[in-house]
Amino acid sequence: MVYASVPDVDLNKVTISGRSILLNNQTYFIKGICYHPVPVGETKRDFVNIDEDLNLMVEAGINTIRLYEPVDDINVLNKISSAGIKLIIGFGYDQNGIYDIKSGTFIDYIKKYKDHESILIWELGNEYNFHAEWFEGDIKNWYNSLRTATDLVHKIDKNHPVSTAHGEIPTDEIYSFNSNLDLWGLNIYRWDNPSPVFDHWEKMSSKPIYLSEAGADSYMKINRNGFRKGENQSSQAKANGKIIDAVLSNDDIASGVVIFSFTDGLWKSGNPSIQDIGGSAPNSTGVPYDGSCDEEFWGIVDIYRNKKLTFDVIKDRFNSYKSSSKNINND
Repeated sequence: MVYASVPDVDLNKVTISGRSILLNNQTYFIKGICYHPVPVGETKRDFVNIDEDLNLMVEAGINTIRLYEPVDDINVLNKISSAGIKLIIGFGYDQNGIYDIKSGTFIDYIKKYKDHESILIWELGNEYNFHAEWFEGDIKNWYNSLRTATDLVHKIDKNHPVSTAHGEIPTDEIYSFNSNLDLWGLNIYRWDNPSPVFDHWEKMSSKPIYLSEAGADSYMKINRNGFRKGENQSSQAKANGKIIDAVLSNDDIASGVVIFSFTDGLWKSGNPSIQDIGGSAPNSTGVPYDGSCDEEFWGIVDIYRNKKLTFDVIKDRFNSYKSSSKNINND
């Protein structure tokens, strides 16, 4: 275990001021990575490589991990905290009663871990607006659940904000209906330029926004934009660099970006023992540079933790960026 030094301060107070996330009254800009480590040949998440993964994340300047489901292992949480990294903890709607929103057991997790110094944000749902079929064909059922769950979290935990990971920008009606959210995460795939999202959000809302998913895969289905068909790490590196640059240049509106994803996911599109081509997502047409979502090629490292070209692109940008305070509402 190597990690990095951790400052000797209370790391538990996360608040919102204007368009900013504040950690102990200091601006916190999310330099994040989506993390769902599934070993070769398996289909379930496993933290067997957590030490190696955290060392790589620290090297890359990553300060935030986004998890799609809670981790109920104090040893893992402690290791993440010791690395100086914060967590966006995601809760699913229906996870067979295991810390999910439908059963209400997600509140049990929050009660258990709300004082752990690794926690940054509680995040409810992951682009469920694309899946009305999960809510009896009426997506309003999800937004009702989201509003109720947000209120429940606020009653239990006063020290951490509540967000959601919404697929694209919500409509004005949806935004107003879920106005009790403290901030919004948006899963955005608009080629290599998310800048119009921030222009839209500036006019729409005074709350913080972060890109809860953004990025590119390292496989090209076709020859396009000067990139050859097949495994192509150069296309991924270029796209991720341009996406991060767009976020950093809009840091008066954006509170960060979470790149998808840390490691390739061999479990997603076929035989979990090999890397399959294929897969799809509801918003995959915006994936650079071929408009195709090859689900098993999204890692900034491969399944064996070999760095892809995009790793150094991310490392350079995340390590050189320093948060400003210009988006803090001092009132």
